[in-house]
Amino acid sequence: MAKQLPISLHGGAKGSARTQFAALCWRRHRGKVRVLLITSRRRKRWIVPKGWPMDGKTPAECALIEAWEEAGVKGSASDTCIGVYSYARLREGEETIPCLAMLYPVRVKKLKKKYPEARDRRRKWVSRKKAAKMVQHRELGKLIKGFSPPKKAVPLDHAALRDTS
Repeated sequence: MAKQLPISLHGGAKGSARTQFAALCWRRHRGKVRVLLITSRRRKRWIVPKGWPMDGKTPAECALIEAWEEAGVKGSASDTCIGVYSYARLREGEETIPCLAMLYPVRVKKLKKKYPEARDRRRKWVSRKKAAKMVQHRELGKLIKGFSPPKKAVPLDHAALRDTS
């Protein structure tokens, strides 16, 4: 497992930091672990799916929902966080918000062509090493590069996850 880097709040106060849940989407292809990256909506940088906490959902369930909405992933999420990375989120018309993203592995079983954000994003399967170089955030890159697939992922009921209101 990768060594956890120190967390930066990017100039924000401790109380101003927000938590997000991120999905490290992975699969085995010809015996090798591949990671799915997506582009961000506005700046088109390579990232992993992530989003805010949702009432009544565990962090792993939130990561799985984000993987579906942002990347069209159907799969299973591990309920074990593999690390945390920090970044400064730029909100349109607002100031920068320091964020801590908890990263959960999501084993991809299917990749759908039609999903909520298909028109806004691109997807790409790459090796862990290449993914680590493609993402902007150094802490995330180290987590991706050091990722070893979990022995067992917890299957989550997608029907129960549809109600995200």
